[in-house]
Amino acid sequence: MPSLPLKKVIAALVFVLTGLAASTVVPSAEIAVVLGILLLTVFLFAFEVVGVDVAAVTVMVLLGLLSSFSDSLGFSQPLVPSSELFRGFSSNAVMSIIAVMIIGAGLDKTGLMTKVAATILKLAGRTEARIIPAISGTVGIISSFMQNVGAAALFLPVVGRISARTGLPMSRLLMPMGFCAILGGTITMIGSSPLILLNDLILTSNKALPPEQHMETWSLFSVTPIGIALLVAGISYFVLAGRFVLPSSKHDSITKATNTMQYFQDLYGLDYGLFEVEIPVGSPVIGKLLDDVELTWKVRVIAAQRSSEELRIGPGGLARDIGIQAGMVMGILAAPDRMLTFIEDNKLILRDDLVTFSESLAATKAGIAEVVIPPGSSLIDQSARDVWMRKTYGLAMVALHRGGETLREGEGIRNMPLRAGDALVVHTTWDALARLEKDKNFVVVTTEYPHEELRPNKVAPALAFFGIALFMILFTDVRLSVALMTGAIGMVLSGVLKIEEAYQAVSWKSVFLLASLIPLGLAVETSGTAAWIAQQTLSVLGGLPTWVLQLAIALLATFFTLVMSNVGATVLLVPLAVNIAIGAGANPAVFALTVALATSNSFFLPTHQVNALIMGPGGYKVADFMKAGGIMTLLFIAVMMVMLNLIY
Repeated sequence: MPSLPLKKVIAALVFVLTGLAASTVVPSAEIAVVLGILLLTVFLFAFEVVGVDVAAVTVMVLLGLLSSFSDSLGFSQPLVPSSELFRGFSSNAVMSIIAVMIIGAGLDKTGLMTKVAATILKLAGRTEARIIPAISGTVGIISSFMQNVGAAALFLPVVGRISARTGLPMSRLLMPMGFCAILGGTITMIGSSPLILLNDLILTSNKALPPEQHMETWSLFSVTPIGIALLVAGISYFVLAGRFVLPSSKHDSITKATNTMQYFQDLYGLDYGLFEVEIPVGSPVIGKLLDDVELTWKVRVIAAQRSSEELRIGPGGLARDIGIQAGMVMGILAAPDRMLTFIEDNKLILRDDLVTFSESLAATKAGIAEVVIPPGSSLIDQSARDVWMRKTYGLAMVALHRGGETLREGEGIRNMPLRAGDALVVHTTWDALARLEKDKNFVVVTTEYPHEELRPNKVAPALAFFGIALFMILFTDVRLSVALMTGAIGMVLSGVLKIEEAYQAVSWKSVFLLASLIPLGLAVETSGTAAWIAQQTLSVLGGLPTWVLQLAIALLATFFTLVMSNVGATVLLVPLAVNIAIGAGANPAVFALTVALATSNSFFLPTHQVNALIMGPGGYKVADFMKAGGIMTLLFIAVMMVMLNLIY
């Protein structure tokens, strides 16, 4: 094992000394041990000595070992009963996460998420400052009526597609989306588990209070002004400070090849670019055939759209006898100098970026490939022009390798009779290339391309089972995991997803992270550690203004939700907050609401279900959450406190 850096060694010593000091003032051995495990967890997460999922599993196993020898260690009871140690893997939260990942993959497989991504791009453009509010605002509103982890999982493939088309790294988009999914859960009383639970806790507390102190329950939209303010604050934070707090990792496979032409140049050394041009009224090129244009200016048209027609690309799309009209938009492969000549000669409008073809020519949909003509191919002794290769097979040939020599567009390659062993460099859609793998006339050399088998014919069952799951969540008392699993298994049974695809859709790192932390939350509660910390913190605040007490409760709830479930923190702190409010002459219902809102303030560590969900796809480290989430945590508390005191 490599040696630890000095910084980590010093930090470890500080954590050990802190744990030893705390152990001298706690009332029981169980609390001392749980405090030590909490400090160990924070250390492992903060300094990433091992992966966060490995750290979580390690802590779970450590709790199991200590609980197995509880009698020898002098504990009054096991920290975690053996029957509860692995129950996190079947918990409502973990099973819900698995289900929403499968549902999201199913919707993506039908192509629905592609259309959503295209719509957002059309409305928001392609800049980070506009895309972040569009994605985050949409997810935030959706998560106000469904579980925030469900909304985040649903938009994971949307963010992936937007990242692929714009070149923006996933790491710049996923964290704002995830944080705003959490914030959106504060807009209604059904947006998060703590708020759903709050009215039941208030009614339970009323049983122990005299009638004159009974609290009214909260209505569906009681928290809406507060939640909207929090969501707006979160979006504004990332728009204004995103460049400073968001990481710029480009590790993920989706964004590795977002620039199709860069991939082309790196692989084949051919100086070509991908351009989109518009044919204005009065251009000299109007009325010419595609074939004439390509031969005269030595460019290659790979996509076209006339105002009154659908986009032409792929097999059956483009042919050399198509006439050019005013208003036509063309996607062109060409060397930059030839493209410049073509534009100047014909007074064309060159667009700065792909607009019309942003989806169809994205790296996830099309690119450069190499195919070989095998012996026995029926194409031998025929030229590309003879077989209308672009129209018939969807292959726009841009280079030909023969005898160790590379011939390029403009050197007559489309008129050369093909020979066995010829390697053709072509631009094609990935769907067309996948079909060629079964065609005996070609051997497809390029295998590393997105083999994405969309099933648009399954849109109806996908939407039906998603709707069933959503209906059960909103309008029935069916357990969340059961409702979501109904939608997930429906995706498989109806053929939207194959079972292997469902397994691949699940981020098992996120599953193990969350499932392994659940026993720690249980130990914090059952050992009395949480209650002891709360009592010690609040005992020093007697006689202070009401808002200070309320702030202390918010800070406690924020702390507890980082190391245990937000539901557990809510159950633990609401009774305490109610009693403190009554003693201070404050409104106990508002103090209870403060707890339920503050348990959504979970941005500092990837322990929240949403943060765990986006950690893998975004390539985030714990330090990334601490950097961006630390400021978000303080902003959340400030906005929440101001809004609560303004309204109530």
